[in-house]
Amino acid sequence: MRIAIADDDPEILDQVASVLANTDHDFEQFRTGTDLKIALQRDTYDVVLADWNMPGATGLDVLQWANESIEQPPAFILITSRSEKGDVVRGLEKGASDYIVKPESGEVILARIEAAGRKIVAEKNDRFEEFGNYNIDRLQQIIKRNGEEIKLTSKEFKVALLFFENMNRPLSRSYIFSQVWGGSLDIETRTLDMHISRVRSKLGLRPQNGYAIQTVFGFGYRMDQFNVLEEA
Repeated sequence: MRIAIADDDPEILDQVASVLANTDHDFEQFRTGTDLKIALQRDTYDVVLADWNMPGATGLDVLQWANESIEQPPAFILITSRSEKGDVVRGLEKGASDYIVKPESGEVILARIEAAGRKIVAEKNDRFEEFGNYNIDRLQQIIKRNGEEIKLTSKEFKVALLFFENMNRPLSRSYIFSQVWGGSLDIETRTLDMHISRVRSKLGLRPQNGYAIQTVFGFGYRMDQFNVLEEA
């Protein structure tokens, strides 16, 4: 997963970073709500861990903004010293996935982050899935269109699957890198563009076929679904 951590307390940032450093998750840290909002505009995250009280914008402010401004916003976990039930209810009513009261152990925080992430992918675990004329076999890494198997490399399959699983959700370039190449390689931009171009071509991802990968200028790409009229 890709995780954003926002807190003006360096001890909290260090605590969460030390736990996440021993996992396969990618993460970035921010000290203000303003910086977090800027990051959410330029990048894609699966889970956001945000302090309720931060300079620039509170975690609750950013949560509300994200729900109003981002297509398929990430799961938000609010972390704060507030423990009143009214505050907890307020955060959840604003759309938070979870709520952590300080202080809390790093292990519990990690468990809450991963639980929020699992909710996002809960519907993506079936081996077979159908998208219009496209049939996906996750186990065998096969995609068929109109019953015919399309020959894809392993990376091309991962790129295609990532877009089908995140329909209508803008994905930043760095997010695609982290999900397909593991985030540890220095992948050149043209490598990503080449893979997406091949996936588009091989799968015939065009509006008239119901699905198309669109460029989101200055950000990344998005798979859009289109209504296709059947011939009489």
